[in-house]
Amino acid sequence: METENELLVSAEAHITHTQYQTIVTSDNHTIIADEPAGLGGTDKGMSPYNLLLASLASCTVITLRMYINRKMWTVDEIAIKLDLYKNRNGVLIESKLAFKGEITDEQRKRLITIANVCPIHKILAGNIVINTGIEGV
Repeated sequence: METENELLVSAEAHITHTQYQTIVTSDNHTIIADEPAGLGGTDKGMSPYNLLLASLASCTVITLRMYINRKMWTVDEIAIKLDLYKNRNGVLIESKLAFKGEITDEQRKRLITIANVCPIHKILAGNIVINTGIEGV
């Protein structure tokens, strides 16, 4: 039985002749993506790799903040540092969380579990299908 796809969000990207500067829009928001000068870009925005990590980082801390607020735990700040590595087996993302507030070791363990189920984490760790075509064809 085939299931219908539910649209979550759309994004568009446009590039002209300014070396690798790309205007990305989604909903009512616009950002510039680019490549570092060392790769021929103008370094006016985050690279696609940076944007990928930024998406995971923001989703993780937002998910944790929602959970902590619901539990009414005293946590003043949530921070995450992500590093992306490429190796012979594929890709590895190292994630390190830090909390400022009054939490126990048991709560910290629970927060690691919650971090690993944020929506972007689940997408990246799950089964992804990308269908590429040409518009109007």
